[in-house]
Amino acid sequence: MRVGVFTPLLSQLPLAAVLKKLKEIHIDTVELGTGNYPGDAHCKLSMLEDASAPAEFQRVLSDHGATISALSCHGNALHPNKTRAQQDREVSRKTILLAEKLGIPVVVDFSGCPGDSPHATAPNWVTCPWPPDYLTVLDWQWNEVVAPYWIEHAKFAADHGVKIAIEMHPGFVVYSPETMLKLRSIAGSSVGCNFDPSHLFWQNIDPIAAVRVLEGVIFHVHAKDTQLYPVNLPRTGVLDTKPYTEKRERGWIFRTCGYGHGAEWWAEFISTLRMFGYDSVLSIEHEDSLLSPEEGLTKAANFLNGIVIREQPGAAWWV
Repeated sequence: MRVGVFTPLLSQLPLAAVLKKLKEIHIDTVELGTGNYPGDAHCKLSMLEDASAPAEFQRVLSDHGATISALSCHGNALHPNKTRAQQDREVSRKTILLAEKLGIPVVVDFSGCPGDSPHATAPNWVTCPWPPDYLTVLDWQWNEVVAPYWIEHAKFAADHGVKIAIEMHPGFVVYSPETMLKLRSIAGSSVGCNFDPSHLFWQNIDPIAAVRVLEGVIFHVHAKDTQLYPVNLPRTGVLDTKPYTEKRERGWIFRTCGYGHGAEWWAEFISTLRMFGYDSVLSIEHEDSLLSPEEGLTKAANFLNGIVIREQPGAAWWV
């Protein structure tokens, strides 16, 4: 197990400067955005059309002793706006092709969310089974939109030797272990999950128990925490739509690792991941509205590096 960083929080810096900065906090693994929501500050899909660009890109990584855990293109390929959907689909396909070219085994994405009919203009995330209209919408989404796209897209990824790690995120059709497994049962084994515990905490899903449910399905892991505010929850509930900047009024907010749950929790989480077959990267994702990117990154790196003991040849592993 090792600690990495999802680099959009450092998008104002060029890649070489990012790698140098991360080296100072003992991190040499990065997850790079290629477009859609994460942007493409450090990894351009135009490398696919430039014969010399991949070698130069890999030289920068090599010069800093860095490796890539995944390419990420979180988007909504199922968006009811056809132009938007096509744009996100194209980024996802090109990201898979670039991952193949660079020898990166995992691409991180969202499952997407359709509208409520072929005539919709905005996504419609169904959260309850009644009134019955919602189940009708849900059936239409999965049967007419989700399944056809993901069967085809998963095959495309498999044909190019790449796995797709879906981040379980509320607002999209895959947001829980159950919906993750449903998509995998439809799309096949090239689709698994990008496990981000922060999105499970506020849904009252125990991330450690969820690791057991998702045995063999976890392709990548984000390291991000959530803090619940019991004083606000009786008023807001967990489906809190206030902006994340309204911290004092929300029922929960995202936090830097260690600020929502302590070292004992994270040690058990990491141990359980490894026990159930995941022994790769914990990619720090900073979305803590109480800490600057600089402070949040440094604190998360120091915190996780203090827990994770890297496996050495012939040595025991423990946390």
